[in-house]
Amino acid sequence: MLNQASPMPLYQQLADRLSAAIRRGDYPVGERIPSEHALAARYRVGRPTVRQATEVLVRRGALSRRRGSGTFVTGHPRELAAFSMAGTAASFRDQGLSVDTQLLEGVGARSVPADAGDNPFRGEKALFFRRLTRTEDGPALLEETYLDPELFGELRQVELDGRSLSAAIREHYRTEPTGGQQLFQVATASGARSTALELSAGAPVLLIRRHLHFPHGDSAVYSELYCRTDRIVPCQDLGDA
Repeated sequence: MLNQASPMPLYQQLADRLSAAIRRGDYPVGERIPSEHALAARYRVGRPTVRQATEVLVRRGALSRRRGSGTFVTGHPRELAAFSMAGTAASFRDQGLSVDTQLLEGVGARSVPADAGDNPFRGEKALFFRRLTRTEDGPALLEETYLDPELFGELRQVELDGRSLSAAIREHYRTEPTGGQQLFQVATASGARSTALELSAGAPVLLIRRHLHFPHGDSAVYSELYCRTDRIVPCQDLGDA
C-alpha cells in the first residue's frame, strides 16, 4: 500500500510504483495497464490520484492514452543516473535525453553559513554557482554547487553554461573524482528555487546532496540537486548485487 503519512504525494508514490513495475516487465511495452478503477481499488486511493500518477508517466514517455481503449505502456520511464561520476549532464546524454543547461549564477565566492547542514564548507568561503537543466517538458533539475576555492579557483574564468563541470575539471586540472557519496531526501521548494523549477512554494521535490572526493581533498565539490520527479527520475544502477 501507499504511505499515507509520507510527505511524498500519493500520486507520486503511485507513479513510482507503476514505473518500477514497468522496469521489471510486469507491464511490457504495448500492454494495457489496469484501469483507473482497478488501480484505485488496489492502492486504496481515489481515481483522481490514479489519473495524476498516470499523467506523470505519460509526460515521462512511459505511457500513452488511447481514447476508448485505455492506457498503454510505450517505453521505460526517462531516468537520470544520479550516481554517475561523469557528471549530471553526461547522465542525461547517456539516457538519450535532449536537455538545455542554463547558468543562473556564475562561479563566484560565497560565505557558507555555519549551520549549513551537510555542506562541507559551512562556516567558510567556497566557490559557488547555480544552474538549471530543462527537458522538453520544462525545468527538471536545479543544481547548486560549492567548490574548494584553493583547488578549483581557476574555474572562475571557465564557461560552464551548457558545459559539464566534470569535463571542465578534467580539462583544466587533469584530475577526476576518486569517489563520492549521495544522500536522498524529500524537501520542499521555496523562493528562488520554486521559481526556477516553476513550482508553487512548498511543493515537494527530491533533494540529492552530492559529495565528490578528489585526490587532494575529500568533498572538494559539494552539490545540492533539486529534482522534479514528475519530469525525470533519479536512479542508481546497483549492478551485480
